[in-house]
Amino acid sequence: MGKDVFQSPDYFAIDELLTEEHRLVRDAVRQWVKKDVSPVIEDYCQQAAFPSHIIQGLGQLGCFGPTIPVEYGGGGLDHIAYGLMMQELERGDSGVRSTASVQGSLVMYPIYTFGSEEQKRKYLPKLASGEMMGCFGLTEPDHGSNPAGMLTHYKEDGDHVILNGAKMWISNAPFADIAVVWAKNEQGEIHGLVVERGMEGFSTPETKGKWSLRASATGELVFDNVRVPKSHILPGVKGLKGPLSCLSSARYGIAWGVVGAAMDCYDTALRYAKERIQFDRPIAGFQLTQKKLAEMITEITKAQLLNWRLGVLKNEGKATPAQVSMAKRNACDIATQIARDARQILGGMGITGEYPIMRHMMNLESVITYEGTHEIHLLITGMDITGLDAFH
Repeated sequence: MGKDVFQSPDYFAIDELLTEEHRLVRDAVRQWVKKDVSPVIEDYCQQAAFPSHIIQGLGQLGCFGPTIPVEYGGGGLDHIAYGLMMQELERGDSGVRSTASVQGSLVMYPIYTFGSEEQKRKYLPKLASGEMMGCFGLTEPDHGSNPAGMLTHYKEDGDHVILNGAKMWISNAPFADIAVVWAKNEQGEIHGLVVERGMEGFSTPETKGKWSLRASATGELVFDNVRVPKSHILPGVKGLKGPLSCLSSARYGIAWGVVGAAMDCYDTALRYAKERIQFDRPIAGFQLTQKKLAEMITEITKAQLLNWRLGVLKNEGKATPAQVSMAKRNACDIATQIARDARQILGGMGITGEYPIMRHMMNLESVITYEGTHEIHLLITGMDITGLDAFH
């Protein structure tokens, strides 16, 4: 790939709605992505390998758990700053943003929100720095959109529990030091447990052959009579409320993240359309190309405004899970379409690794499905506005 010359579109001067701190945080991540991610990400994707050397940089930038209080190693930042970080990371690659999202929203968030003081002190500072990496075990081979049906379970054994079951499609699993795992006790209640690598019977086989999120490490979590100390159970929550609140936090980051991918596709397509000459003039001068570009910037702008407003509501403690669902679904929808239209503008060049568009397009096919499928988020909005549950 050539030099990263990305320029962020801001058609409605949304930067003026941001604080100086927001802009400083965003620009720091943007510069890091240009310097440390863009030059190497295409090669890692082609090799289907995770660029593990970036973990240190992500930690130093504060991209792991930026909203966690400083006393536990976090950044103590607000939710808009967090969103902007995810936007810039996913502008680089969805897999890089996934790594940070999982660490912050799905591992650090539940330990901070539902963990004991001892658990927080033990894990959070090391997770924030990247010295320790985590993953989140909810989805199972037979239970995706319906996590209540999970089969992973544990039974008591003195001051330990014996954990059995399996989780699938787990980002960061192959290299994670710990896993926040959701499982049922003997009464059928769902609890969270912190399982550490090295516990006997715990393995994390890698998922191979992905066409999407190729620069992200994905795997399974397998528990074969794993003895977990009772002190590793998160004491602050039981039932699906625990994992679903984690997902709500992660979905918020995704809503911002995929707009970054959309912005990268738009910026690439706009630049290419101005330079590509056909019929003696730039293809940007043709009506159908302008239609694509005009629709892209319109949808990006609408999504930016929706995300900003959601961030304000989240900072005020007013954002609902249904509002987060709407933002996640909208942003994934527009980003997927923008990637496809941008690919068309680039013609055959759009499928090569010389440009980022095909990589974004393949990544977005995962993002539109994980953390709640496109259909499930639609039904969450439907239930919210009608009061009627269409899931059953």
